[in-house]
Amino acid sequence: MRAIIYCRVSTDKKTQETSLHRQKEELLQLANRYAFTIVEHIEEQASGYDINREGVFQMLDYFSSGEADSLLIQDETRLGRGNSKIALFHQLQKMNVNIYTALHDGQLELSESDSMVLQIVSIVEEYQRKIHNAKIKRGMKKAVDSGYDPSNNLTNRNKAPGKERKQFPIEEIVRLRESNNMTFEEIAQTLKGLGHPVSRATVHRRYQEYQKT
Repeated sequence: MRAIIYCRVSTDKKTQETSLHRQKEELLQLANRYAFTIVEHIEEQASGYDINREGVFQMLDYFSSGEADSLLIQDETRLGRGNSKIALFHQLQKMNVNIYTALHDGQLELSESDSMVLQIVSIVEEYQRKIHNAKIKRGMKKAVDSGYDPSNNLTNRNKAPGKERKQFPIEEIVRLRESNNMTFEEIAQTLKGLGHPVSRATVHRRYQEYQKT
């Protein structure tokens, strides 16, 4: 397994350098016991409550690119504290990253409260995804019920994207906006589902252009 060693202290005091060195040595020993291949060793001096840490971003880049699949930390507080810790645990969980700690001499054992919070976060995220998809389907149904034929756009699907002005049915924007009272975000998502990949800003701009003319 390919692992990232992550060490953190909360301050930049000279005395904390000893803590960083100790963390690194303990994690190198852990890596040897489990036959990890160390891809990178990251050290940083920052608050665990701060999510905006360069070392964290560097670590996540390795996992997202597939260059590493395991994380070695001294204990869970080294990764983060409070909401930052939960957010990072959730992100790493979604990326299927295995977390090992020197404290447990093996895989991280989450507390019951942390496990419960992560389950709740996952459930909320799943329902947000379902609501998002349901809104797209609702918008597509409204567009079709209003007379739009999505097959008219099938001929454009194989065309490579370019810098030219995007072409899509402005009349559908007007109809969905004025007849169905949909937001520009809902209209954009509906058009994407119908084969027109446009942003909310583009939909808003075209609608304003229509009103001026």
